[in-house]
This record gives sequence, structure tokens and C-alpha cells, in this order.
Amino acid sequence: MINLAGKTAVVFGLANKRSIAWGIAQKLHEAGATLAICYQNERMKMEAQSLIDELPGASGFQCDVSNDEEIGTLFGALKQKYGKLDILVHAVAFAPAPDLRGDFLNTSRDGFRIAMDVSVYSLIAVTRAAAPLMTDGGSIITLSFYAAEKVVPHYNVMALAKSALESAVRYLASSLGPRNIRVNAISAGPIKTLAARGVGDLSDMLKSHAERAPLKRNVDQLEVGGAALFLASDLSSAITGEIMYVDCGYNVMGF
Repeated sequence: MINLAGKTAVVFGLANKRSIAWGIAQKLHEAGATLAICYQNERMKMEAQSLIDELPGASGFQCDVSNDEEIGTLFGALKQKYGKLDILVHAVAFAPAPDLRGDFLNTSRDGFRIAMDVSVYSLIAVTRAAAPLMTDGGSIITLSFYAAEKVVPHYNVMALAKSALESAVRYLASSLGPRNIRVNAISAGPIKTLAARGVGDLSDMLKSHAERAPLKRNVDQLEVGGAALFLASDLSSAITGEIMYVDCGYNVMGF
């Protein structure tokens, strides 16, 4: 049994009960971590807060990770409330719908910029803000997808963002290793999240994944949460800069 009592975790990316961030938050809470859970804006506050209220001791915070001022305000509040941080979960990604559903050749300059800013640079930005609060070391976890390596129809510009995200994981791991801060990514199989619904033919993707994966099924958000719990704990104390696949084995198959 992993025990995170006395540890404080900040989790970005809670939108609704289907969010991978919600699966991770539940697992960290079960292990005893104190949780600060972040949602993007006022529009998402009501649904997010209703979930946060299900986890006794957890607190909700609003933060748009594409806004440096909001990031600064958030981490100022976290420092005042908690003093230090031990765990950061970055479960944030976005690209404009037209740049996901169309021909990749027609990727717009603005769509490319937005995908990279929200999905990749935000990890760097929140990590930079969190690092000074990780005075006893820490664990930073983000979420990737197999499209970072192979062509997945309709994933388009988000695939490029995931590739960049995985590279950022390695560079951040190198940068923060001397401070005993570990940085890893979980490459999760497809899950019916709010963000995933923006990808065309999600149902076909889920069906194909279940047929080809060695375990012959899809992954669920709590299984991703379990992997995050491991990476957040001291059991993974020598693991950094890695991409952990939680996809029922899909990534090992050729065809």
C-alpha cells in the first residue's frame, strides 16, 4: 500500500468525471495526499468543484495554464496555503478542432502555436513555478499518447505537441535532477475524455485499440491513476525522464 500522507499534490486539468486528472486525483487522495486541484476557468468551476468536494481535504483553484499571470497567482496561493509541494500532475492538452479533424497538410500556423503553447509550454511554465516549492524534491507527471511516435489518423497537430511534450520531459528531468525532482510522462491508451472527443473517429480508435492490444481491452482512468500514484511515490525514486505506457500493451504490437 502506497502512503502519501504528508505529501501535497497539485493536479492540473480537471474538467469532469471523465478526465484523466480525476482518475489520478482519486488515487492520490486514497493514498493520503493533500490535493490542490485546478480547473481552467469560471465556466468549468461548478462541475469541477462538485468533484473536488467528493475528496475530503482537497481544495479547488482556478488557473488557465496559458496565462503566466494566473500561474504566478496560483503558485503564490499554493505557497501560502501549503508551504511546499511534493507532486505535480499536468493533465492538460488542447488544439483547435479544425486542426484535429482536417488534413494534417492544412495545419494552421495559429493552430500549431496554440497546441504547442497549451499542451507543451504549459508543462515548462508550471514546472518552473513549482520547483522552488519542491524543497524536499518531488515528482512531476504529465500525459502523452502513442501518436507522439506513430501516425494516428485525426490526431494531427496534437501528435506533434505530444512529441514535443515527451522531449520536454527529458529536458526537464535533466534540468531538475540535481534538485531531486523527477519528471516523467504516462502514455495512456485512448479514453473518452472531453479532450479526446475533439479527435475524429474516437470510437474507431477505441475499437481498434481493444482489438490489437495484448490485453484485448481499453484502459480506464483509474488505471492511469494507479500508474501516476506509483510515479508520485518513493517506489519510483530512481525513475526520471521516462515515458511509461499504460495502454494494455498496444504500443508493443507491430500489427
